Amino acid sequence: MTYEQRVEVTQRIIAVLDDWGVADSDQIRLLGLPEGTRSRVIRSYRNEKPLPEDEKVFERVEHFAGIAHALWTSNPRNHHAGALWMNRTNDHFQDRTPLQTMMEDGLNGIEAVRIHLDCSYDWHVNGQ
Repeated sequence: MTYEQRVEVTQRIIAVLDDWGVADSDQIRLLGLPEGTRSRVIRSYRNEKPLPEDEKVFERVEHFAGIAHALWTSNPRNHHAGALWMNRTNDHFQDRTPLQTMMEDGLNGIEAVRIHLDCSYDWHVNGQ
């Protein structure tokens, strides 16, 4: 990816997390940024700084893009429906919100949310 493409992807993912109501400090955790990363770094990502070239970070970015796409596909006429779904408790996640699940369970929780929303990703992961 070019530098400009990395900046664009970064801005889109930060915007998705913002739309879901994720605080800057929680965005750091969800993105898997190094411990000790300050919240103000998220502001620089909103502007013209790309996320670090880290395979683990971009794995999470890919999942967030997949989750956002699945939410949009489910509700293409209601931009806010995805944020509502991400913040509403769900039996599938033991009465936690999808965001809580991702925060508490890390990458496993992120994958669980994506699998729940995106059956084609589920088929890919489970080899069907």
